[in-house]
Amino acid sequence: MEYSKLIAVTGLPGLQELISSKNDGAIVRSLEDKSTKFVSSRIHNFSHLESIEVYTIRENVNLIEIFHAMDKAGVTLPDEKDAKAVKSYFEKVYADLDFDRVYNSDMKKMVKWFSILKTAGVELKLSEVPAEEEVVEEAPAVVEETPKKKAAPKAKKEATEESEAAPKKKAAPKAKKEATESDEEAPKKKAAPKKK
Repeated sequence: MEYSKLIAVTGLPGLQELISSKNDGAIVRSLEDKSTKFVSSRIHNFSHLESIEVYTIRENVNLIEIFHAMDKAGVTLPDEKDAKAVKSYFEKVYADLDFDRVYNSDMKKMVKWFSILKTAGVELKLSEVPAEEEVVEEAPAVVEETPKKKAAPKAKKEATEESEAAPKKKAAPKAKKEATESDEEAPKKKAAPKKK
């Protein structure tokens, strides 16, 4: 099971594996009881674990960094229902957490999710998306220069394609074009007598 396929769904407990997505929802499998069901996107919101960020006293960090810190700490997980124990746990494990903006409910959820991930044997590893994002960030500089140089050739190319396509058209479209031209000329002829 890949970390990149895991989502949190509002209204459903724990974590879900995304099996397939549909236009109006998704088919998900619970990591806890392995039940599979369809979840409507009209009723529920989906959050990919890879996209969740956590407030710290510096810059926001990806949720997986918190999970890595929890994994390396080797400290026994607190009871998720005990708010004080959960807060003191995170003060030891990840002291940079912004405790003013990260609520107790969020910390409890992180403890529960980490426990589920460990039980399911999920490898805590991001997919290769961040490397692709770096490439995308570099690309706009090249793209901005390219259209300026190629703008004229594209217009010429389109005009050439249109002129080459015109002789290939059937007789019916030409007749329509001629009819349209004669319609355009007709109002001009009518307008001329009115001016006299």
